[in-house]
Order: sequence, then C-alpha cells, then structure tokens
Amino acid sequence: MKERSIHNSNNTARYRTSMGYIEGFVSIILNILLFGFKYWIGLKTFSVAIIADAWHTLSDSLTSVIVIIGFWVTSQPADEKHPFGHGRIELVSSVVIGTLLAIVGFNFLMESVERFINQQSANYQYFAAVLFIGSTIVKEGLAQFSIRIGKKINSYALLADGWHHRSDAIVSFIILIGIFAGTYYWWVDSLLGIIVSLLIFYTTYQILKKAISELIGEEADNELKSRIRKLAKSNISRDLRVHHLHLHKYGNTKELTFHICLPGDMDLDDAHQVASVLEEKIKEEMDINATIHVEPLMKK
Repeated sequence: MKERSIHNSNNTARYRTSMGYIEGFVSIILNILLFGFKYWIGLKTFSVAIIADAWHTLSDSLTSVIVIIGFWVTSQPADEKHPFGHGRIELVSSVVIGTLLAIVGFNFLMESVERFINQQSANYQYFAAVLFIGSTIVKEGLAQFSIRIGKKINSYALLADGWHHRSDAIVSFIILIGIFAGTYYWWVDSLLGIIVSLLIFYTTYQILKKAISELIGEEADNELKSRIRKLAKSNISRDLRVHHLHLHKYGNTKELTFHICLPGDMDLDDAHQVASVLEEKIKEEMDINATIHVEPLMKK
C-alpha cells in the first residue's frame, strides 16, 4: 500500500513538472512575438501606453522563465538539508513574479505622469488596432490555459503567471479603446498609461498576498479538519478525539501533524497501531504525510 502511494506521488510530481514546463515554454514563445510587434508599433506611434504594454508583455516571458526554473528546482528530490523537498521554491517564484510586476508598474506610472504634465500625445494609427485585437485574444487564451492548469495541479506559480497574462489582456483591450479615442483627446495616452500601471499594481497585490500568506503559514481549513475526522471515524473502531491540527505545505508535498486522544490504560502497541492505520489512510486517500501524537483520554 505504501509503495503504491509513493508511486502515485511520483507520477503526480512528474505530471506537475511537465505541465509547468509546457505552460512556461508556450508563454515565452508567444510573449516574445507579441513584444516585438507591440514595441515596433509603439515606436511608430510614439505611444507610452503601447510601449508600456510591450514591456509588460516581455515581463510575462521573464516570469515564465522564473516559472520554469521554479518547477525544475521543485522537482528535485528531498535531501539531507531539505528533508521536505524543494516545493516552496514555487511560492518564492510567485513572489519574484509579483516584485517584477511592481517595478514595471512603477516605471510606467512615472513616465505616464510625466507625459501628462508635458501634454505629450500619441500618434495612433488604426493598423495598431488589428494587433491589439489579436493581442487581447491571445493573452486571454494564455491566461485561461495557465489558470486552468494551475488549478488542476494546485500551482500558485502558474496561477500567478495566468493573472499576469490576464492583466496584459485587459491592458491590450484598454489600449484598443485608446486607439480610437486618442484622435480626439491628447491626454488619452497618458491616462491609459496610468490605468495600465494601476492594473499592474492590482495584479501584483493579488499575487503577493496569496504567496506570502502561504510562506508565512496558514491554518488548516475546516474542510480538511472535517475530512480527517471522518477518516478517523470510518477507519478506527474506537472513539477518539482529533485536535491540534497543523498543516505545512511544501509545494505539492503536505505535512500534517495532529493529536488524538485514546484511553490512558490502552496498550502501547495498540495505540501505535491506531495511529499508524490513520496515518496510512490519510496518505492513501489525501496524499498527505501525517504524524500523529497520541494523548491519554482524561477520565471524568
């Protein structure tokens, strides 16, 4: 039973890594192509919003490189110094992605404000509209692809990358509006640059909030607690109290510690057997490594 559980865990880890690589390489190729087209149009139209969006798109490629590196490090087996594996590197990758986004957002906010003060306008050309229609479709497609895979394999790094793609799709759509409105209002380009920057900041906040919370450590949710108690009730023939649950996440590896109360006069071998059966069931059905502390049940 233990061998089957280990085999399944290894297959899951390999599948997660391969899906992370696929998402990363597809993202890099498409984003580099989009960056080239957007930057060229930005130079031709003198648009800070389009150039900002071009660099935002290129930053998607850089974050996808970080995603690939993160999945590679995460896939490395546990060793003496890292007995729980390297899974938290994935969360570190998410923090790096968020930090890079914040830097990009700040730079373009400053540039947009400066252009507004100097009353600089962009010379939009309508052929740019075709590119940004295509960009919106491609980026939202990448976002759907990344977020669906991220949810399927429970990867915060892919979810962060997906939201990065989605922010770029929203930005492209906003610039598309600006292409038509910019003919009538000189300040449209500067305003759109500021809006783009604020959207980048919002995306950064969403990414960092979840990743940092996970790195700090979160309490086991009520659903997990309920499942553990149901497992205990259905697999152990005697009454026991489950409490003091602590869940530690290391990427796809989860370590759970908790206490159970058994009669104080119970034989030590029997108490050990109860704990071992429950640990094996949790590993088999939930793919969580459990360590159980046994306490004597206090008599009334």
